[in-house]
Amino acid sequence: CSEFTYNPRLWPRDMLRTDFLHLSDCFNAQKSTVRVPDIDPKYKIAVLASKQDHCLFDLLHRWQEGRLPVDIHCVISNHDRPVDNHVMRFLKRHEIPYHYLPTTSGNKREQEILELIEGTDFVVLARYMQVMSESFLKSYGKDIINIHHGLLPSFKGGSPSRQAFNAGVKLIGATSHFVTPELDAGPIIEQMG
Repeated sequence: CSEFTYNPRLWPRDMLRTDFLHLSDCFNAQKSTVRVPDIDPKYKIAVLASKQDHCLFDLLHRWQEGRLPVDIHCVISNHDRPVDNHVMRFLKRHEIPYHYLPTTSGNKREQEILELIEGTDFVVLARYMQVMSESFLKSYGKDIINIHHGLLPSFKGGSPSRQAFNAGVKLIGATSHFVTPELDAGPIIEQMG
């Protein structure tokens, strides 16, 4: 990891973007995005979560501490939470909208989700236990990051910890990756064991 101080007078924004595009070409990157904290606006994100709160709450806690420099547009869940739930109290205190959209196997509520996430820069799936359809991914057209509770590319889908245990694996962890039409097969961003 390297750090430097950015001076826009010495390295104009357009030149910075051009230089980073050239660098990304050297690595055959599919996409290159340059954002400068304190100069560029924060990313606007939406978070989708299911019943388990720990991943969502960890994300919200990091955001509150300033370790996640984004604006949280809303939280969407397919499981309702009691008003006195710690996540609900946090969201209310920080004025982050919460949307409860119960799903069934026949209705994933994708059109409603698309309407709620309109205008966001990307979406985070924080233990959202629904598979997003290819048409949803195409309609949204931006990055979606999944926080998978297992070490990919092994142990895809549900119950990865049980899969790892049954396989005799001694280390379990989590993977953040970009969502693609193939379940848990997108490019890996980071892993923690």
